[in-house]
Amino acid sequence: MDYFVHETAVIDDGCNIKAGAKIWHFCHIMPGCTINEGCNIGQNCVVFPNVVLGKNVKVQNNVSIYEGVICEDDVFLGPSMVFTNVTNPRSGVNRRGQYSRTKVGKGASIGANATIVCGHDIGQYAFIGAGAVVTKTVPDYALVVGNPAKQIGWMSEYGHRLEFNSEGIATCKESGQEYRFTENKAVIRIK
Repeated sequence: MDYFVHETAVIDDGCNIKAGAKIWHFCHIMPGCTINEGCNIGQNCVVFPNVVLGKNVKVQNNVSIYEGVICEDDVFLGPSMVFTNVTNPRSGVNRRGQYSRTKVGKGASIGANATIVCGHDIGQYAFIGAGAVVTKTVPDYALVVGNPAKQIGWMSEYGHRLEFNSEGIATCKESGQEYRFTENKAVIRIK
């Protein structure tokens, strides 16, 4: 075994766990899920069947990742954040197999106690503030906060808020990467 599993974790048969992954205390990893290289799953987490975690995904404590969720590489899931997978759950109505898909783009961060309502994708390098309730799709590089979540700005790939000049260019203060605000109100990295 070329990955670490704490002795209190439960790993069901049929999981695809790659090298360098770490699974900590009291986790349950269900069959059919994929956990790629370098993932770190904090304590008291559940990964449901058919979930895909890309390389280097960091899952903090107390997160349940329900069927229908796909996280691309380098995603950060903050402590006690929540995914849903059914928009109209009822205890007396079986909706298995009707799960909505939610994709979290490469490098995105979801803050502590945020809720992602299913069927709404999170763009690459987006930043979801702590406690936000996401009820619609979030664009690449967007910074969203609140309940319901509203976009209040743009973030760099290094997680710094971008300030655009009059020519629509912003520079990340840590990496020096440059970004352009486009005519269709999107942000792209230009170098």
